[in-house]
Amino acid sequence: MVDAPRPAADCAGSEPPDGMKHICVYLGGHVGYKKRYVEDAETLGRLMAVDGVGLVYGGARVGLMGALANAVLSNGGFATGVVPRQLEYQDLAHEGLSRLYVVDTMHQRKYKMQSLCHACIALPGGFGTIEEIFEALTWAQQPLELHEKPCVFANVDGYFDHLFRFLDHAAAQGLLLERNRALARQSPTAEAALRSIQAAWDAEEEALQQVLREYQP
Repeated sequence: MVDAPRPAADCAGSEPPDGMKHICVYLGGHVGYKKRYVEDAETLGRLMAVDGVGLVYGGARVGLMGALANAVLSNGGFATGVVPRQLEYQDLAHEGLSRLYVVDTMHQRKYKMQSLCHACIALPGGFGTIEEIFEALTWAQQPLELHEKPCVFANVDGYFDHLFRFLDHAAAQGLLLERNRALARQSPTAEAALRSIQAAWDAEEEALQQVLREYQP
């Protein structure tokens, strides 16, 4: 007998408050060697909860991912996780999230995370963190322009310095357009990254209101 195909996504949990904006945060499944990485993840989670910004992330209970989600939840915030089934089966999924999606593939995971968020932050992490934030940047770059969500690297203790030197090198070699290079923003802390995104949201809202004012009779 052939198993019936699984749905693209199973969802358990509650719905976020109406009008809540969400940030997709990419970060490590390990805590790393610097206490500062954990501290910034926890600070970001606490500030997002206090400011009423929802979290979207990879859904794990371990590493920096778990530290971030726990900080959101312990401060009364809303945390959404998206995990592939194989991660759930490895008992790494966070069981206390506000909402948890379980998808079949890593590609579906990344697409679902993007569909749920209004901006992206990268905290220190490895292959997965870099791959996911770069896919978000790829979708935003010209001529694709599949979204206009701000993408900010929280360059904690210079963690991403080498990466940004590479991006500058790629642009200098003419292989990364300068206007696309500018999409990869950086801030020195997680809090500064959050404030940068909130400023971008405020500017977007003001631009929209200006357009509406111009078209009012």
